Amino acid sequence: MKISNVEVRDLVKTYGSPLYVYDQTMVEDKMNLFKKYLKCPELDCDVIYASKAFNCKAMIQLVSKKDCSLDVVSGGELYTAYATGFDMSRVYFHGNNKSIDELNMALKYKVGTIIVDNLMEARLLSELAKDIDYTVAILLRVNPGVEAHTHEYIVTANIDSKFGISVEKKEDILDLIHIISSCPNLSFDGFHAHIGSQIFDKQAFVLEVNKVCEFVSNLGIEVSTLNFGGGFGAVYTDEDTPIPVDVVCDTLIQAVKSNVEKYALKINKICIEPGRSIVAEAGSTVYTVGFMKETPHKNYIFVDGGMSDNIRPALYQAKYSCVIDGKEDEMPSKHYKIAGKCCESGDVIIEDAFLPEVKPNDLLIVKTTGAYGYSMASHYNKALGLPVIFCKEGKSQCVIRRETYDDLIRLENDL
Repeated sequence: MKISNVEVRDLVKTYGSPLYVYDQTMVEDKMNLFKKYLKCPELDCDVIYASKAFNCKAMIQLVSKKDCSLDVVSGGELYTAYATGFDMSRVYFHGNNKSIDELNMALKYKVGTIIVDNLMEARLLSELAKDIDYTVAILLRVNPGVEAHTHEYIVTANIDSKFGISVEKKEDILDLIHIISSCPNLSFDGFHAHIGSQIFDKQAFVLEVNKVCEFVSNLGIEVSTLNFGGGFGAVYTDEDTPIPVDVVCDTLIQAVKSNVEKYALKINKICIEPGRSIVAEAGSTVYTVGFMKETPHKNYIFVDGGMSDNIRPALYQAKYSCVIDGKEDEMPSKHYKIAGKCCESGDVIIEDAFLPEVKPNDLLIVKTTGAYGYSMASHYNKALGLPVIFCKEGKSQCVIRRETYDDLIRLENDL
């Protein structure tokens, strides 16, 4: 199997196993698509890469190269953007519980936009921003009450969500806007909403736009910017049918234009935050098959990674597909349960993979791991962090090196 015209077996020879591999061309093409189709003569449009999906210096450099903005959700992601030399005026800083240090860091780095999540944050930010020498744009995250059909852990807009203020709490929202507007260095620009992940029904986005715009109309204040978040899907298995980029962008734009006309709104900017949909399908994880065993009901394949490099199957039963390098064209003949090497019964990557006959030392490639694989990886069982390799036009480059055992204990002190 080749990834951007680079043989997987050659990658393993060069960088070892297991490893994350990204098709850099696919990443760039996806950003190009969002930039191409999120356009409207009547509106300023901003494509903001949600870096929690996959964040490293090389990825942020690609975001800058493609003229996208950047969404960060922590001090670490903020620092990485700053250290990479990203234009901080194009950074949107999210989070439901930003610390004082993180907010001060954002103001020190002159972040362009802060998405405020609650009243307590607004009060704190208005104090911290009194003495800064620039103006920060503020969006308030609201909960429109739209529930997309997805796993409960990644639904973000139900009535009891930890994120944002319900659109039903009008007085709290007006109080928050007053707090922000009373600080001369903060500019209240509008609202942010996000309704979930892996959304395959475009009507969910129409409903989101309708609810947010109706809310803005009823609020009785002028708003210039609306950010509709992300949630655009990716293909993990044959069950997944994402909305094409051109369709989802046009759906959002037409819904906004319709509501602007209906309610006579003064909206002049809309934003979206694709993350998973940009990097997920471009990424794969390459494992080497180790031991194998048969139980009364299962044929196990054990690989040299597991939940330490991909927690999603254990966390919320995420499904993946895979291939065996060199056997892509062979007919499947056997059902396998693919498990990792972590000391947990739940360390299963794929519950049922129908594959050609598998042998030890085969290379097993799990597809669509480009989002939340590296980002959510852990050192459980003192597992080494995997390297990340970018491939483009027949060439490979290591953008994150493999950890060593010395790396694992570098922060530890003796008694």
